[in-house]
Amino acid sequence: MENQGNQYESDTIAAQYCYAHYGPDLFGVANFPLTCARMCLDLTEGRNRGRALDLGCAVGRASFELARRFERVTGMDFSIRFIESAIRIKTEGVLPYLMTEEGEIMSRNLASLEELGLDGCRENVAFSRADACDLPEQCNGYDLVLAANLIDRLHSPRRFLAGIGRMINPGGLLVITSPYTWMEEFTSREEWLGGFLENGAEVTTLDGLAASLSSRFRMLCPPRDIPFVIRETRRKFQHSIAEMTVWERKETA
Repeated sequence: MENQGNQYESDTIAAQYCYAHYGPDLFGVANFPLTCARMCLDLTEGRNRGRALDLGCAVGRASFELARRFERVTGMDFSIRFIESAIRIKTEGVLPYLMTEEGEIMSRNLASLEELGLDGCRENVAFSRADACDLPEQCNGYDLVLAANLIDRLHSPRRFLAGIGRMINPGGLLVITSPYTWMEEFTSREEWLGGFLENGAEVTTLDGLAASLSSRFRMLCPPRDIPFVIRETRRKFQHSIAEMTVWERKETA
């Protein structure tokens, strides 16, 4: 997820994301980054699996999962804290962190790539900090870009969508997930892709995505709902539902 301000730089938020990525399933809801990565691997069956970009990678679980099949995976996020955590677990194979149980009571946890069967994927993954709205020119040649729960936290999602086409190989896939929780603290109202009325008609984020991507992409399959849970404390959880859309880069655009 893309960071604006300091929200994603705190110990508390970093720990919550470590738990969401490397901890157990909660309330019967499957691990979100694992689900996204597995769906991406299913979607790319029989396609080129050279390079993949996990944009808004947070603490990196989907990047490692994609590296089971892709030759090279790059994980990028704007949050310094997230990227430092991802680099540490890549380098050391483990990542200790503290979770809030109640008030000032904390529990010690350990994320382990070996326990998840991902230790052998470390060498195929690299992490770096980047702004999804201003990616460097060398970001290109991808067969897959996964943007999981990213667009509604960008300061300029339209700029991101306008530029993503050049980064993906013809026939490659752009996979976007989002709960579409547009908030002005992250994205100014005029930059929202949907969630508003225009001349009395509802404009959804799916409408905005289609309008922004149609010149270079075609929707590959119907949208799909993917739930996810974020644990805040022993007794408080966030349960959200992201919509996944899959876009295939046209051969000519």
